[in-house]
Amino acid sequence: MASNIIAWGSGEDGQLGIGTNEDKEWVCSVKALPSQHVRSVVAGSRNSLAILNDGKLFTWGWNQRGTLGHPAETKTENIPSQVKALSHAHIVQAAIGGWHCLAVDDHGKAYAWGGNEYGQCGEEPERKDDNGRPLRRDIVIPQPCAPKLSVRQVAAGGTHSVVLTREGHVWTWGQPWPPGDIKQISVPVRVQGLDNIKLIAVGAFHNLALQEDGTLWAWGNNEYGQLGTGDTQPRSQPVPVQGLSGLTVVDIAAGGWHSTALTDDGEVYGWGRGEHGRLGFGDSDKSSKMLPQRVQLLAGEDIVQVSCGGTHSVALTRDGRIFSFGRGDHGRLGYGRKVTTGQPMEVPIDIPPPQNLGDADGEAEGNWIAKLVACGGRHTLAIVEWKDDESKAESIHD
Repeated sequence: MASNIIAWGSGEDGQLGIGTNEDKEWVCSVKALPSQHVRSVVAGSRNSLAILNDGKLFTWGWNQRGTLGHPAETKTENIPSQVKALSHAHIVQAAIGGWHCLAVDDHGKAYAWGGNEYGQCGEEPERKDDNGRPLRRDIVIPQPCAPKLSVRQVAAGGTHSVVLTREGHVWTWGQPWPPGDIKQISVPVRVQGLDNIKLIAVGAFHNLALQEDGTLWAWGNNEYGQLGTGDTQPRSQPVPVQGLSGLTVVDIAAGGWHSTALTDDGEVYGWGRGEHGRLGFGDSDKSSKMLPQRVQLLAGEDIVQVSCGGTHSVALTRDGRIFSFGRGDHGRLGYGRKVTTGQPMEVPIDIPPPQNLGDADGEAEGNWIAKLVACGGRHTLAIVEWKDDESKAESIHD
């Protein structure tokens, strides 16, 4: 199966991985990766990473804090390179926070690297400055973290980290709130009251956890209603998200200050910060929502994944089309206009067909369909696969 990684939006830190630091208003291919072997991609605030099927991890983008997993020779890197320090491990999932990264291997062992001033990369030998305050340095080479936990999923916030264990428990460390509100911790602490969790999602300073029975929990900052509690009070312990009763939630996503939930029948619900139209409620409604509301403009599209960025969102349909909405500058919506809109619009996947598929007159008949989307601060990545017309015809008759 021919596949490809595509990227669009801001390139100023090299986060598109295309060899230049230009912004791209249309999708373009990330050619430096062996794309048919890519398992997943993650877009961060100013960084990107890809995990290959063989467990190798590649990073690119901004590297002033060790976020790429190796010492910085230049401030930014616009070509993906392998994280050599993790070549011994088979990485299966990863996350990018404000300026730190987490990854987990097939044995449930977690790793962290990047900025560590709040202990967000986890425990390290205590060093103190002249006044006796703990001294934290950026971790430029990935190191094991949360060694006592068997990890299933990692998630990273602005300055904190959250992991889901194989037992269905949630643990956290770092500084979950903006400075001054709460003491930072570099030792993992279990989040009380959460059992049988199957999925976690983390925004800049808020957290979501989906229970096996479909209950959605939230905690953290709530200044735009991103916890879905009907108010703007922060919560230090998980509380149930309101307004989703009777729905079967199958997936969740958290952006900088907004949240989404996806139901089993392909409907999207959004809440939190509405500025720039990132919730997808249309151009006349860019207000914040303190309770989940259905995204009517995507009704009937059968959505299978939503990704939330800093100020934009992207939705993926079952048949492989991509819709984007929110802030438009830097080209982050991917359809050639830098217009900000709350109206979900389809992103054209207009890249050349795979070279080895052309027929006699060189034209490959078919189209690219998206399989996974990942929103960052001001850019987006996706994995697309080529579907030729024959296989399309077959699937119609199946």
